[in-house]
Amino acid sequence: MSYAHTITVSLPYEEAVIRTREALSGQGFGVLSEIDVRATLETKLGSDAGQSLGDYLILGVCNPALAQKALAADPDMGLLLPCDVVIRRGPDASTTVVQTIDAQTMVQLSAAPAVSEVAADADQRLLAALKELETA
Repeated sequence: MSYAHTITVSLPYEEAVIRTREALSGQGFGVLSEIDVRATLETKLGSDAGQSLGDYLILGVCNPALAQKALAADPDMGLLLPCDVVIRRGPDASTTVVQTIDAQTMVQLSAAPAVSEVAADADQRLLAALKELETA
């Protein structure tokens, strides 16, 4: 089972970040955390490490209603929250890659029936956000 949904868009990196945020918001997700991996690597390992990776942003996103249902069904689901969304572009790339976690991964890790419902809803919303980006 793949654990990611991946699309490639012809948007500049900065525009892909803005549109990804908008598409996720339209599906009820807010950004709880943001990790600029390139900047972190440059700070910790030197500029070459970050530059060779290119632009790479991890957004920790959450739909509060879905998170509440998942945590009520199985408190250990907190280990998988928030859902990660990656926006990345290599140094010489002409396209930007956007990825979301496949929320069905949660179903593989929990026996709680309600988690399956939450995962299906979250996955549908994440896929809708990606579809919106593909048509942008």
